[in-house]
Amino acid sequence: MTVTVMLEQSGVLTLLGIGIVFGFLVIMIICISTLGKVINALGWDQDTPQAAAPIASTLPAVNRTRNDEVITAVITAAVTAYRKRYS
Repeated sequence: MTVTVMLEQSGVLTLLGIGIVFGFLVIMIICISTLGKVINALGWDQDTPQAAAPIASTLPAVNRTRNDEVITAVITAAVTAYRKRYS
């Protein structure tokens, strides 16, 4: 086998591989687009009204502020312990 024949075969295999991957990507894009249109037509992409309301908004502002302070203190303590241990 000569170098020319080997280069020719490798070129054909490269183009075949690129073509197969490109064809798969085109088919995948068509399937995803079709599925998106079906889901949109059936109305499955709409959020329920219950899921839209955040739970945290029902808590009083005082409790949220207190929770934020506790979380900040815990994170600060963890960072300080980490720095003492590994520095």
